[in-house]
Amino acid sequence: MSRKPHLLIVEDEVAIRGGLTDVFVFHGFTVESAVDGHEGLRKALTGAFDLILLDVMLPGINGFEICNRVRLNDRAQPIILLTAKTSDADIIQGLSLGADDYVGKPFSVAQLVLRVQAVLRRTRVNDESLQVLRLGDSLEIDAANLSGRRGSEALAFTRREIEILQCLHARAERPVSRDELLHEVWGYAKHLDLETRTVDIHIAKLRRKIELDPTTPQVLITVRGAGYRLLVH
Repeated sequence: MSRKPHLLIVEDEVAIRGGLTDVFVFHGFTVESAVDGHEGLRKALTGAFDLILLDVMLPGINGFEICNRVRLNDRAQPIILLTAKTSDADIIQGLSLGADDYVGKPFSVAQLVLRVQAVLRRTRVNDESLQVLRLGDSLEIDAANLSGRRGSEALAFTRREIEILQCLHARAERPVSRDELLHEVWGYAKHLDLETRTVDIHIAKLRRKIELDPTTPQVLITVRGAGYRLLVH
């Protein structure tokens, strides 16, 4: 019998926390919860969870800080933010700190379950993609170790960033659309009608790491009306 996925829900609102716990137990998860930021951080740093559902507005320590602390400790831990703060600045902050995705409140519970299942499905894929990516003369990325080097500068990547680069590298002959990236990298079904900027923000994060000048990208370019393309020389 396969092991049930282990989920951590960090949420201070009793009704939401209880409702989500019941829903995910029904869908075959084992669930632990935390009621504030301090408890959430302590549990999240154990590395015991397949995925963390993390509210942003928490007493004690907010979700952004928890996400940052977890990501410093483990660049591969899947994290989805639950947030009532849906301004562009808040979304960018959360994803820039390393969250895999965000879900705005109020949310569809059914869609949240699908998105959690999709992230876990992608996490478990035995990725046989190219493990060392060489881009240009000075940029080398070690996918297996979530690291890289541009000349003498060391680079660190999240698992999601590496998966984006691998997806684009495998399709380097053409642009890759946002919808295709959401399907291939995040694992979201093609029929899901998602309003999310997660792809664009992850691309911006990658450019800050791999481009000499992120404002005029030469490696990871935008093809207007078609998506993104990785230029492999």
